Amino acid sequence: MKVTDSSSFGALVKNKRKKLGYTQKYISEFTGISVSFLSDLENGKKTIELDKALRVANLLGLDVELNERG
Repeated sequence: MKVTDSSSFGALVKNKRKKLGYTQKYISEFTGISVSFLSDLENGKKTIELDKALRVANLLGLDVELNERG
């Protein structure tokens, strides 16, 4: 799935979390990231911290890759 904005990134994270059967609380306990941050991330809030978002993606087995356009 191509991620073009915070909403599509959040949707991808949420879908993967649910597919793995993880709750936001589980991820929070495992990573030390608050449930409220995870909720904001999954709902596409634009003011998330990239480092935390990348840690969540890593826990879910998602690679974040930047590619040059064109």
